[in-house]
Amino acid sequence: MIRATAVLSLVFLLILVLYIPSVHSPERFVAQIRTEHEAVAGFWGIETATRILARAIRMQDATAEVTPIPKASDAPSTTGVNNAVAHEMASVNQRLFNNPYFRSVDSLLLLGSYRLATLLQWLPWLAAFALAALLDGGFVRLSKAKEFVQHDPEMFALYACLAIVAMCATVVGFVVPVTVHPLVLPCVLLGVSVLVGRAVGCFHRRA
Repeated sequence: MIRATAVLSLVFLLILVLYIPSVHSPERFVAQIRTEHEAVAGFWGIETATRILARAIRMQDATAEVTPIPKASDAPSTTGVNNAVAHEMASVNQRLFNNPYFRSVDSLLLLGSYRLATLLQWLPWLAAFALAALLDGGFVRLSKAKEFVQHDPEMFALYACLAIVAMCATVVGFVVPVTVHPLVLPCVLLGVSVLVGRAVGCFHRRA
């Protein structure tokens, strides 16, 4: 059940991430970043919002080196070919490297980088809460083993599946061009931490 949930969630995640750029223009993603930057500035302050934006741009530059999105600098040179071939190559380069879909994917990655950079601002609090949830689950698991209480595989599978679905939904939420309050993503990850902690507590342990 857990494996099937993970596979289905990842397949739907991949489909949605590839589909979203086909229905939204690059300008839509950029406008969404501007909107969320104003919201982040109102929540965290101008200085912190500027630091988040700079971090997102650095992350975007790093991902640009490993993503398969074609860049104009990669276009083949038309030097040394006759005019007809050069014209045809220029036409192909124009259609390929100025493709709206690829530019939308690039803008989508920028939006995802910005939201991830915003989420990293919460990292100290998120890490502390996640560690507390895991420790709580570990102590519950240990106490069940000491008391010879039977583990609950159904509840373990339920919590694990819910955590997988929530994590995949969070990744999709990174790239959907709709306004997201700065508190939404941290709260989702806090919920994932609780689910993982509960799954650990229901996992079988021998005394």
